[in-house]
Amino acid sequence: MEITQLKYFYEVACTEHVTRAAERLHIAQPALTQAIHRLEKELKVPLFAPKGRNIVLTEYGLYLKKKAEPILEAWEKIPTDLELMAHLDSTTIHMNVMSASTAVTESIIAYKKQAEHIHFQLVQNQEFSLCDIDIFTRLFYQKSETALDNEYVFTEKIYLAVPNNEKYRKLEAVALADVSQEEFICLAGFKQFRQICDKFCAHAGFQPKVIFESDNVASVKNMIAAGLGIGFWPQFTWGELDTHDVLLLPIVSPKCQRDIVIACNSNKGDNGEVKRYFEYLVRYLEEWQGRFPSARRGVSENG
Repeated sequence: MEITQLKYFYEVACTEHVTRAAERLHIAQPALTQAIHRLEKELKVPLFAPKGRNIVLTEYGLYLKKKAEPILEAWEKIPTDLELMAHLDSTTIHMNVMSASTAVTESIIAYKKQAEHIHFQLVQNQEFSLCDIDIFTRLFYQKSETALDNEYVFTEKIYLAVPNNEKYRKLEAVALADVSQEEFICLAGFKQFRQICDKFCAHAGFQPKVIFESDNVASVKNMIAAGLGIGFWPQFTWGELDTHDVLLLPIVSPKCQRDIVIACNSNKGDNGEVKRYFEYLVRYLEEWQGRFPSARRGVSENG
């Protein structure tokens, strides 16, 4: 059974008049009659019965009409749905945000104020490749010699967030080996930032004693701010610590910093909206970096 046969049947079923149905379908009456006969032969049941000069649906015809209605409605909507999908895809930016989620989220909120028609879909999946923009982190010495035109790379230092107490208050910097016995608060193990920080500790000769881990950056920030342990703190992508109870100490050994990579992919025929946001995001992050000095101790009791 073909969709054209079903459309012909449904028109005759609605009018219960072959001539009128043929006129509405803009086909010859004999051709419509033959099409209905072929359908009945294929289904091996009568769909119509004569009634005077008109026809009426049989019980089989009534059943087929009921089943055909939603199918034909859906079929008629397909061109419109495809057009809508194409438009939505051109105005939807798919992002795989494996790093710098706080900064990226703020950039999206700001961008939406000037481009309300743009939609964003965010995932966090290392195996996901079909996205318009990839944001991920890597160790600074893993970077390519030259960045591509569709790739922006910036480097941020990693500080150690410690309690603002007598033990740490007078320190200007810290070596990781000196805190090997401390309890750490970290992102969950599958997070790229956590993996990088674990490598820093391994380079310093120890495995961190993790007492709390979460896949939520805010939870990690709050636990460190509560003074329940120490942890790694990226220079600017997590924002300000904003508490008098925690100090951010530079790490002098090993060298602790990472690269944030923003890659713009060409997955659309019209990649204009993606490129415009990519350029905006780069400018936004450059301005974001400007909020933070290149080195800082964080917030002390004296401000």
